[in-house]
Amino acid sequence: MYVILGYTNELSKCLHRRDQDILNAISLVNVAKNKMQQLRSDGWDHFLKRVTSFCIKHDVEVPAMDGDYVPYGKPARYARAQNQTNDDHFRRKVYIGVIDQISQELDNQFDEINMELLSCMSAFSLSNSFASFDAQKVCRLTEFYPKDFSNNDLLKFELQLDNYIDDMRQNDSLKGLDNTVDLSVKLVQTQRHKVYDIVYLLFKLILLLPMATASVERVCSALVKVKIKSRNRLGDSVLDDCLVTFIERDIFFQVNEDDIIKIFMSFKKRRVNKANK
Repeated sequence: MYVILGYTNELSKCLHRRDQDILNAISLVNVAKNKMQQLRSDGWDHFLKRVTSFCIKHDVEVPAMDGDYVPYGKPARYARAQNQTNDDHFRRKVYIGVIDQISQELDNQFDEINMELLSCMSAFSLSNSFASFDAQKVCRLTEFYPKDFSNNDLLKFELQLDNYIDDMRQNDSLKGLDNTVDLSVKLVQTQRHKVYDIVYLLFKLILLLPMATASVERVCSALVKVKIKSRNRLGDSVLDDCLVTFIERDIFFQVNEDDIIKIFMSFKKRRVNKANK
């Protein structure tokens, strides 16, 4: 499991850096998927040896793998009724079960469409004077945003693209840049975002994608903490307000409570509680 966590941790770091190293991200996704398949097929024996060594070192009893599995707190007759060995439980349900869950999550997050999108995004990489540039991949990117590009835009885009990449490669002021954020700033500073307006539109959409993905993950994570059992019947509007205040709590901590009360009271004339006078 430590191997799996190592690969997925590196993948997470790669995808969440400000300057997205997309080529490395694609590589790490494929490596992680292949490694988990390898661990699932023939990694159990090595894993069991490591666990057994750890247990012996710390005086932890190691059950026989061919013995009956007895859940903690259950009598032995319960185990016999289940007809499950320790090998069935620890290898199939725990070890392989965890690997399958991680593999499924990777497949959900990085399906064929997402992988193709990442691969096409890599065509905008600055590395080695845009060595990864591929006009066909860049054009394919526009198909992921059909509402943002009209037919006229697509025709204009093809005409701009070749001029754009030649300009980028020949411009000495761009040679010191090493990330896409700095490149976008430079395009605006030199007014090239107007010259290559359709290319720049696609460029902006690509830059926004990681931020949008991170925002969705952030909201989903917050939702688990906000929508607990006692708040299960909250309406969508109230739930949205709770999520905003939870996610942006650092900002709301700076708001004065008296100011909130004054604004609330100004919405409608309200009767003041005499007990609080």
